[in-house]
Amino acid sequence: MDRQKQRMTLTAAAMLVPLMAACGSEKADSGSGSVGADKPVTGVRWSVDSVTADGRTQKAPTGAHVTIDKGRAEGSLGCNNFSAEATVDGDRIRLGKTRSTEMACENKPMEFETTLARAFSDQELKAKVDDDRLTLTTDGGDTVHLTKAKDAPLAGTRWTVTTPNADGRAHLTFDERKGTVSGSLGCNKVNAKATVRDGHITLGPPATTRMMCEDSLMTGEKTLLRLFDGRLTYGVDHQTLTLTSENGTSVRAVAER
Repeated sequence: MDRQKQRMTLTAAAMLVPLMAACGSEKADSGSGSVGADKPVTGVRWSVDSVTADGRTQKAPTGAHVTIDKGRAEGSLGCNNFSAEATVDGDRIRLGKTRSTEMACENKPMEFETTLARAFSDQELKAKVDDDRLTLTTDGGDTVHLTKAKDAPLAGTRWTVTTPNADGRAHLTFDERKGTVSGSLGCNKVNAKATVRDGHITLGPPATTRMMCEDSLMTGEKTLLRLFDGRLTYGVDHQTLTLTSENGTSVRAVAER
């Protein structure tokens, strides 16, 4: 097995290493807060659009992002995750003890990761916020262009259930125009009335198919069925949806890309 294949067997939980030796982790933060009271940098998930270095601009792969919050900067370089200590002082962001995972990913521009890793590696960055855009510039002139990440819409998004099901078979889609939710419980198909109002979703009784599957799928279905015929609270955080019923059942799902 060659070196690259060995590295590809590492998971996202791989040991963190100094960033310039590899690439990064996921979520970010800062010490004091924002570039301006009306232009916050912290507590925001920023999607990386591109990096300009040595007169050359490289487009970021899907998934590259950074969040700065509570004295930490965390995110993804596109393949690898990174984390660092972060302090915000006016329009300056100081990063230190930057570390990252060390994976080789197929179909990911590793050259881009190297350039972005250099920008985020143990140095001071100048931040400029313009509406929903953020520009970070190193003292050496490298520039990272970012855009405030938007939450996926509840309606019209196919939400793949990750808890309690983790095999990707269970999914739900809300149709605002029809006032319904439909999808799969993992084994059986399901649909029901769905009314969304004031941060709550009221689901009607579920109509399902009647197939029998392996025990693990049926156990997951029973949990999902507890969401129906009742009122739920819901929240969308970027690409993650959380549904919680009045009986305490909680389900998490991610938006399909």
